[in-house]
Amino acid sequence: MFVDRPTFEAHLAADGFLEHAEFLDNLYGTPVPAAMPDGKDVVLEIEVQGARQIHELDPDALLIFVTPPSPAEQERRLRGRGDPEDVVRRRLAKAAEEATVAAELGAIEVVNDDLERCVDEVARIIGERRGV
Repeated sequence: MFVDRPTFEAHLAADGFLEHAEFLDNLYGTPVPAAMPDGKDVVLEIEVQGARQIHELDPDALLIFVTPPSPAEQERRLRGRGDPEDVVRRRLAKAAEEATVAAELGAIEVVNDDLERCVDEVARIIGERRGV
């Protein structure tokens, strides 16, 4: 759900987010769930700022960092989806920083060079963690 900045900031001040981040001048957050589902995995697609917060809440959380095969491929994908030039430059600059933080957090890197293979690898990693 999209909300304006004051609404987001009020929810943040009320400890209403499990994690939150500001990325390229936009605010993102995962609302605190009413209850965590027993026996279920919770998958979050979040920025590394949020991953750091999750890691602080639960040092045993499984962190998977999905990355493009190369900066050139990331640039091609960003341009292909029509991102403006300034956004492309900012995202590419941010990517190296994100990779460093992901490594510091001990995240497992999965290269998204083929979507089906990437999804299978993420599922395999989760299954191994769960002992399945």
